[in-house]
Amino acid sequence: MSRSPHDLALRLSREAEAVCRNYLSNGRRKGNYWLVGDARNTPGRSMYVRLHDTPKGAAGKWTDAATGEHGDLLDVIRESCGLVDFIDISAEACNFLSLPRSERQPPASNPTRVLTPSGSAEAARRLVSMSRPILRTLVETYLRARGIAALPETECLRFHPHCYHRPEDNGPTEIWPAMIAAVTDLNGNVTGAHRTWLDPSGFTEAYLGRAPIETPRRAMGDLLGHAVRFGCCSDVMAAGEGIETMLSQRSILPTMPALAALSAAHLSAILFPGTLRRLYITRDNDPAGDAAAATLLERTKAAGIEAIVLTPQLGDFNEDLRLLGADALRAMLRVQLAPQDVERFMTPAA
Repeated sequence: MSRSPHDLALRLSREAEAVCRNYLSNGRRKGNYWLVGDARNTPGRSMYVRLHDTPKGAAGKWTDAATGEHGDLLDVIRESCGLVDFIDISAEACNFLSLPRSERQPPASNPTRVLTPSGSAEAARRLVSMSRPILRTLVETYLRARGIAALPETECLRFHPHCYHRPEDNGPTEIWPAMIAAVTDLNGNVTGAHRTWLDPSGFTEAYLGRAPIETPRRAMGDLLGHAVRFGCCSDVMAAGEGIETMLSQRSILPTMPALAALSAAHLSAILFPGTLRRLYITRDNDPAGDAAAATLLERTKAAGIEAIVLTPQLGDFNEDLRLLGADALRAMLRVQLAPQDVERFMTPAA
């Protein structure tokens, strides 16, 4: 049996209050309406969802008095979950309604509303905006389990409690909590997003706190030249591949601006701020890390920027931090930094 957008919206409207309690949990019921800030589950009262049919309108219809936006409960699912493809919206609606798997198929016709292209920069910006700060969330727990206790200037990191993951083998879409990292350009504009799906059951050595899935990390949007940025660059900056790697380095050098390019290929292509005079290349200890460092050394030389390569003892600086400890990582970095930067950026041992 096919499930058109109209049919799904109708079925959701029959459970309008349950839908609101699940997807608009920051709101509350008042009479025949559910009040919330907006369809993205922001706290407030400007949006109201009709819970039962009345002469004024059908159940499940909503209006945001602040913006004039209106829609149905499929729109609520789309906005509150940060979805961009109708196949994902349909899958989430079917999952909520507990439809049999054989009926969980997207409709043959196109959705009536134009959705943001999957994987686009706009989709990335929407995902970032739909996520929330990491304070007291699973992201904070995950990073602390990776040995990263100090989290200065990590506004670029966000938490999404129900982030969709579509397996590469076209298996059923799964829902996992995720760390969302905003990828930005030199002007601070969000151009992409990186997702690290997390295991809500806790840290395991096998998965290091990531969800037990084949691809627990993926990026989307416009990535080339851009990065996840920690702190504002002036004359000195560090650049590496992974988020956890750079946060590990910042555990010892908390005031040195840093960026995570998310891969070796993207690290070799980062754009340099106009104020940059010295770049620390935080390489991973593998052939890809060697190649990225070599490319950056050539590019910085051509740009008149001093470059210093920082090399971990193990695979990367997060491994060093977790397995060797903060004191060992501090000692390794101390002998690799320019002397003036030791005094400027390194925290003393506790």
